[in-house]
Amino acid sequence: MTVDRTIGPAEMSAHPRSLRQLLMTHEAVLVLLVVLSGGVGGAWGYTWQQWSAESIRLNLLLSTAQEIKARLFQQIQEVSVAGLREEETVAQLNAHHSRAGQELFNVLRRTSVGRAEGYAVQDMQQTYSLLQNSMREALKDPFVLNRLVRARVFDPDFEQRFIAEFDAATHVFLGLLLQQRKTQDERIALWSRYAPFALVLPIVFGLALVFFSRGVLRREFIEPVREIMSGTAKLSSGELRGLLPETGASEVRELAQGINQMALDLANSQDALLASERQAALGSLVPVVAHNIRNPLAAIRANAQLLSADGTGEELLDCRQAIMQTVDRLERWVSALVSYLHPLKPTFRKVVFTEVLSSTLGLLQDRLEQQGIDCAHGRWDNALTVDMDPDLMEQALFGLLNNALEASAGGQTIEMAVWREGEKAMLMIRDWGGGLPFEPKPSGLEPGPSTKRFGTGLGIPVAYKICAVHGFDLEFVRRESQGTDVLITAPLVGHSPS
Repeated sequence: MTVDRTIGPAEMSAHPRSLRQLLMTHEAVLVLLVVLSGGVGGAWGYTWQQWSAESIRLNLLLSTAQEIKARLFQQIQEVSVAGLREEETVAQLNAHHSRAGQELFNVLRRTSVGRAEGYAVQDMQQTYSLLQNSMREALKDPFVLNRLVRARVFDPDFEQRFIAEFDAATHVFLGLLLQQRKTQDERIALWSRYAPFALVLPIVFGLALVFFSRGVLRREFIEPVREIMSGTAKLSSGELRGLLPETGASEVRELAQGINQMALDLANSQDALLASERQAALGSLVPVVAHNIRNPLAAIRANAQLLSADGTGEELLDCRQAIMQTVDRLERWVSALVSYLHPLKPTFRKVVFTEVLSSTLGLLQDRLEQQGIDCAHGRWDNALTVDMDPDLMEQALFGLLNNALEASAGGQTIEMAVWREGEKAMLMIRDWGGGLPFEPKPSGLEPGPSTKRFGTGLGIPVAYKICAVHGFDLEFVRRESQGTDVLITAPLVGHSPS
């Protein structure tokens, strides 16, 4: 037996992935999706946190620088007023404002980041220190002339010129901060514009990973397992030639290889069994063939010898008739043997059981009338429909009816009945002859003996074979009183045989 083998494209892979690797890949995809989503969310939160902290820092620098400038103007005004009034606490007031300004500069130094901001704060503090020194020197001279000088110092126009260097340094620092805040605002606007896409991208990527992982599982596991299930169904029906494709994960591939090897071994065993059965069949059939050919040949030889001897014309005519009948019988036996050995291919259709029996009986009507044998109907259900090949079943029934006819004597009656039992149709043929000279066996290949004029000994084996391919049961019951009952059990249309 030649076994076909189908090799899929994945079978070419030298190292197929295992099911464990596929599951680990699937789990890794899920973990990667979680990590990716968490990473995007964490990056989003961290970025906003950094930008919020930077905004707070820049606002603190701006407010602190503006507060230093405002406090300086307040110091000049309060100290100038106190100086004009010649208050004794003017020096303490000036020192208080100077210390407050230095504390604000300490805040600037702690909050500033980078070299540019540090230099800008340093320039502001230097100009501020020069102003404070000038303020302290002006307040030390007690003479009236110096008072007039102090009046010029505290003049509003002179005040603007006096703090011009500090104002310029402050302007530079504030410009630097405003530029940084502008840059940050532009980054926030850009991030806000593309942030929705950044959030959608992990979702799209995650869906792609899920579909990819699902496709790999389907290609490497689900589809191969489905093919194995389909292939095993074919194997169970006896189709051993089309082996399963060895594709998919390594475990699934090993399973397919094991099933293929099992099918191959089964096919080889089946071939060996068929060969053994053929030998057994030939061994049991050869003696039968030899016996059924040797006896007619012996009769022909004896009659031929009588033809060569001196005899009357009537004796010679009888010898010639005997030879012709023997040859005809031998021809019928050979035809029946060929029909018995030939494979049957039934063509099923729905047929009324009683119609097949009636048509078969019509073929034997002339012989029934010649021998004076009647046919009687017992239970006769014309509504029983059975799936069958009517031609093959007619051949089987012809052999069974012919056996009943040959076994019956003139004046006897062959009884026939067709009835229903549950979901099965029953057919019975009853004769009142001497009974079967042997016990028929469904699995026996040896034809039964026949001493009838028109018998071949193969009617019962042919009937067994035809009933077997139909799924019918054939049974022979020898009655103790006299005769034989032939019973055929067939499932009705729409019901499987039990």
